[in-house]
Amino acid sequence: MQFKHPELLYALFLLIIPILIHLFQLRRFQKVEFTNVKFLKAVKLQTRKSSQLKKWLTLLTRMLLLACAIIAFAQPFIPNTEGFNETQEIVVYLDNSYSMQATGKNGSLLNEAIQDMINNFPEDEKISLFTNTQTFRNTSLKALKNDLIQLEHSPTQLNYDALFIKGKALFSKDKSSSKNLILISDFQQKDNPVTFETDSTINLKLVQPKSTLVSNVSIDSVYVANSNAETLDLKVKLSNQGEAIENLTVSLFNDDVLLAKNAIDISESSEATFSVSNNAVINGKLVIEDAGLQYDNSFYFNINAKPKIKVLAINENTDDNFLKRIYTDDEFEYNSFKESSLNFNLIQDQNLIVLNELKSISDALRTALISFRNDGGHTLTIPSKEIILNTYNQLFKTINISQYNTLSSQQKRITTINYNHPLLTNAFYSKVSNFQYPKVESSYSFSSNANSVLSYEDGNAFLVGNNGIYSFSGALNDENSNFKNSPLIVPVLYNLGKQSLKLSQLYYTIGQQNTIAINAVLGQDDILSLGTTENSIIPLQKTYSKMVELETQEYPENAGIYEVKSKSEVLQNLSFNFNRDESNLHYLDLKNITKISVDESLASTINTIKSSTSINALWKWFVIFALVFLIIEILLLKYLK
Repeated sequence: MQFKHPELLYALFLLIIPILIHLFQLRRFQKVEFTNVKFLKAVKLQTRKSSQLKKWLTLLTRMLLLACAIIAFAQPFIPNTEGFNETQEIVVYLDNSYSMQATGKNGSLLNEAIQDMINNFPEDEKISLFTNTQTFRNTSLKALKNDLIQLEHSPTQLNYDALFIKGKALFSKDKSSSKNLILISDFQQKDNPVTFETDSTINLKLVQPKSTLVSNVSIDSVYVANSNAETLDLKVKLSNQGEAIENLTVSLFNDDVLLAKNAIDISESSEATFSVSNNAVINGKLVIEDAGLQYDNSFYFNINAKPKIKVLAINENTDDNFLKRIYTDDEFEYNSFKESSLNFNLIQDQNLIVLNELKSISDALRTALISFRNDGGHTLTIPSKEIILNTYNQLFKTINISQYNTLSSQQKRITTINYNHPLLTNAFYSKVSNFQYPKVESSYSFSSNANSVLSYEDGNAFLVGNNGIYSFSGALNDENSNFKNSPLIVPVLYNLGKQSLKLSQLYYTIGQQNTIAINAVLGQDDILSLGTTENSIIPLQKTYSKMVELETQEYPENAGIYEVKSKSEVLQNLSFNFNRDESNLHYLDLKNITKISVDESLASTINTIKSSTSINALWKWFVIFALVFLIIEILLLKYLK
């Protein structure tokens, strides 16, 4: 038995008072005057034994009465668990990802969890709370209430390993305290199986509120399927989780103007097609009406005016018709000069420079190319069969690409494609294994085969490069190679041209690393901003002589169409959408996870934690005992003679 106020037990020393009163009680005698013995009062005799018994019983009941009263004020109790005396620390993770928009029994899963916290946690109890976007350390529910009510959904969710590590870091270093980590989430099924670190010092408790949502349709992406001089065909990809739906309406808006509607039938996935003018500038928004998750019912995209990519070929005495056929007028502005007739001032205005089988690189050209590269330009080197080696390597050393070694006259076949190289990302629908291998009669070896795009059968590189600097190991003329007749040349050279100017895409995904090139010439202290009529941000940016590269990842925070501004001038628009990973309605079955407490409601988990600190209060019993002894004393004084 323990006491809430043990200091009051010192009052038990007061029990000596009734003992002293009973032992040293002084009796007062009353004088009665009488003249005759007949006036004497009748005296009732008591035996000495009965008098002593009454005296000691009265003393005992009074002492017990006082003792019970004192103990009742000290509030005795018996703890229900052995860990009652441990300090309880509570850290709560509240999942505010978009999947928590799913409906539960009383509104969205997120709102249910917030109401459970408000209703079940004592207002002044110290807790730590973190979400996917915010952290509140060592605070109270009273201080958190407004933040919880105003909590917004997040487009991303921390992975489960990160949850445990972050929650663990919020506990104190007190080894004697009991540490309770509560994770509140719908626990969507992810690509990797859920595992939690084993730590005997932390009591991990999972709360998985159950969703009543059984169907959800989402707009996943949009892309250009076909284009001609007049129209573009936009394909909209949608996915469905639940029963098949007939006549789902997909609406296409340009700003707030409805351009078209399309009705589709969808079981698991489907596509809607819209035709728009090829020359139109569109601030697009796709909308569906679906009662499931709301964040994935809208999708933003932009079709901006497309500047032509400038490609300049510097030739020796070599045919460049294969370059002209790839860099066509609809997307590129292609120019070709011999080095002897080249105006070097043109170089800085280009996006891609192709050195087409030059015998040597002059000092003036090397200086211009280094300046071009430092300003963000891209280069492609196609060596001649016989080159002045050191003039090439001086350039390669400066622009940081593998240098040439000696020339080999051995015939080699090009057999290996690096599908994971950034140059070839999404260039092939599937891996090619049965194509006719192109070959070269002679080639230079590279000092390093790192960043190889295409390789020979002996493992040496045929094309190397990265970050806009590429080089072939051999000449591409008909005498030395049949690579120009290979189907590989088109995706390789076309992607080289397209990547030399990072044109804005139809849309970007919030939370991913995005690099966006904006055609703009800025002053020394000028910057670009990204914003709407409501708010604006200044993203990370790199300024070059003829363009600015914007880098975004976590910002902007909300999906929508944003204006790129230089001061008050709008340069173009960009669209951002949330990742669709949170549209998944499949959840983990946590019953298979052993040694971890799992509940469907936060109230059950809190009650479990409180039960470890609950007590059986005994003060009421001692009040009852005191009253009983008081009654016994009264009866003794009245009836025991």
